[in-house]
Amino acid sequence: MNPKENNNTLSPDKWVDAYADYLYNFAVVRVNNEAIAKDLVQETFFAGLKSAKNFEGKSTERTWLVSILKRKVIDYYRKINSKKGKAEVRMNFYEGGENEGSWIEERVPQSWRNEADYTIENNELKTQIDKCIDSLPEKYAMVFRMKTIQEFETEEICKELDITPSNLWVIIHRARTQLRNCMEKNWFNN
Repeated sequence: MNPKENNNTLSPDKWVDAYADYLYNFAVVRVNNEAIAKDLVQETFFAGLKSAKNFEGKSTERTWLVSILKRKVIDYYRKINSKKGKAEVRMNFYEGGENEGSWIEERVPQSWRNEADYTIENNELKTQIDKCIDSLPEKYAMVFRMKTIQEFETEEICKELDITPSNLWVIIHRARTQLRNCMEKNWFNN
């Protein structure tokens, strides 16, 4: 942005060309799904248009759009981590053509491929870790995912969840302790 430009103006007609790739890359790293990342970017642009009157020019357009996208990513994880959200998450099973469609994630057919033993064990380990994370108190699980999996900055998490940095680190410590106990009980002692 040119320093002489008015910082309170937005140019929504230029957003796709100027920011779509950056926002997509930002989102896909955090959700690990290209289709969902595209949807989140579209939702970000739509939310930006709806709230353009609230733009105060205290940041660049891109920074403002990234902050909207971060909230969209958090909302996405909140939804899929709720029981209702888990039932609604859909997965594509055909890419185009007359058979294009989706499955509800809980009903997706399992792969018929014969995987190597280490792959099966890694999948079982991942499943157990996910179960242990899901068994944490909701706030612990959310903070743990945001900090260690999604790699949000401490400041972002604190601002989004309205907690102090010291509270965040206490939650992370307690979450890790509970995860370690859960894994020792359910994985290492089996």
